[in-house]
Amino acid sequence: MGKNTWSRPDREALNRVLANNKSNLEGIVLRLAWKQGLSREEIRQLTWNDVSFSSGQLILPDRLIPMEAETQACLQERYDFRGGVSPFVVISERCRRQILPESVSRLARGALDQEGLKDVSLSDLRRDFIICQLEEHDWPYVARISGVSAPTLYAKFSPYMSSKKGGGGAETATAPQVDEFRLWKVLQAEGSSPVGLTLWLAWKMGVQVCDIISLTWDQVDFEKDVLHLKDRDVPFNSTVRRLLQETRERARDIPDRHVLLTPKSQKPIDQPRLSKMVRTALIRGGMEDVTLRDLNREEKHGREDGLLLRYAAEKGSVTRREAMDILGLQKVASYERLRRLTEQRKLVRVGSKYYLTGTVVPPEEQYEVIRKYLERVDGAYRQELAELLHVKARQCTLILKHMVEDGKLIQIGQRYFLPSEEPASHLS
Repeated sequence: MGKNTWSRPDREALNRVLANNKSNLEGIVLRLAWKQGLSREEIRQLTWNDVSFSSGQLILPDRLIPMEAETQACLQERYDFRGGVSPFVVISERCRRQILPESVSRLARGALDQEGLKDVSLSDLRRDFIICQLEEHDWPYVARISGVSAPTLYAKFSPYMSSKKGGGGAETATAPQVDEFRLWKVLQAEGSSPVGLTLWLAWKMGVQVCDIISLTWDQVDFEKDVLHLKDRDVPFNSTVRRLLQETRERARDIPDRHVLLTPKSQKPIDQPRLSKMVRTALIRGGMEDVTLRDLNREEKHGREDGLLLRYAAEKGSVTRREAMDILGLQKVASYERLRRLTEQRKLVRVGSKYYLTGTVVPPEEQYEVIRKYLERVDGAYRQELAELLHVKARQCTLILKHMVEDGKLIQIGQRYFLPSEEPASHLS
């Protein structure tokens, strides 16, 4: 993002420029840069199909950007006036066609100079947009709508990141939840295209992007249904086998041995291009928050979740400390993993322990189970109630203590009763 030394532009002067240039080309260019964070090339390439007035968004190949209200109104006015002339938003008024990059800069320069903003460029306006967003939102949101990677945000904009808005570091951010239904629709639409195959390899098989782009046909073992990667062998299912076979059939006359090739030039796809292709497909599928890395993480989480669930099945329960040791995670990350499994109803938390769902009585049902039992018997010892709830006696002690404090049970000696059925012989 350019300059080593930089100061924010005069906002009052910029607002005067916009007030003097509402829906003309100069005003549109400046608003797209300052209010929407578009680069010069993105402004030049923007088409009316990328402007969704119904949803109030700009739909770019790599991201969705909510439209600021005044910008949307100006674009709507511009569309009503010139929308049928060209598919591009910013066009040459004389030739009525897409303008050159330098012409975009010239339009902005002319309007900015009128207010004495001679040192302000389009890249400065985009930078100020990012700063404004960081002042109001957390960095993951700003990364999504600006298209700037997290490392670049931290390198260039860390002074503007507020820890109160979730800017605690890329490694601690919670990954977006993958909507499997929407992802399946994207997979069906993409078929055996490079994007479709990449999504399958990343999501269902956990193959890293670097391994996907370097994958060659020599590594694909159709006899054993296995991918021979540098560090491991990864089995693939019948669907991936079919996609690979369709891809191989299309490439039968191509000498290059890479599995993923560009559609037109038939050259190996590099990582930036593949990431952009996948990102575009996911955005079109309504998954603008999801990246290839998230899909890898989802598959990794699935495998790690399996380890936790198997441990809980074998040992009877799992604690956060045990989860930290099993997965090699820090305290907060292990808690988040267990919490997610609890929300998915795969685990039930009782005190500090997590049990497989169905193996213990959930906390919200514990009193009702105890009440019904005590209605049938004349009091019960802690061990009886622990067996009833399928928890350890030590855990049951705390559960019963809270019920006594809440007045739901009474304790006489080592036995527990319902208050309404306390035996007279036990009263002093």
